[in-house]
Amino acid sequence: MLSFSKIIAFVPTKDAKRARAFYEGLLGLRFVSEDHFALVMDAKGIMVRVALVPEFQPQQFTIAGWEVSDIKREVTSLQGQGVRFEQYGMKGQDEQGIWSSPSGAKVAWFKDPDGNVLSLTQFQ
Repeated sequence: MLSFSKIIAFVPTKDAKRARAFYEGLLGLRFVSEDHFALVMDAKGIMVRVALVPEFQPQQFTIAGWEVSDIKREVTSLQGQGVRFEQYGMKGQDEQGIWSSPSGAKVAWFKDPDGNVLSLTQFQ
């Protein structure tokens, strides 16, 4: 069954150079390889294929996210590097963009250079 297999994440990009600077340089994912199909990054043992596509429309929902232990620290760190966190006007979302969900989880959303919505989540 697939429950015993590692998942591979796919994120589209139109610009490999810009995507690599963001995912490796800013987010800190480890660069593995690049070919004319995708950048391959490593996120703590999970393969992230940043797929090169000629055209696409970014979705308005989260396509990839990271579970973090201290969301405030991570958001502050990324903001210090120029990442802008989204404000959706939801009740419970603070000035940094961190939303406190009814379950107690905290979530913050940001976009990559292609407009893909990414997130950070801290579970209780």
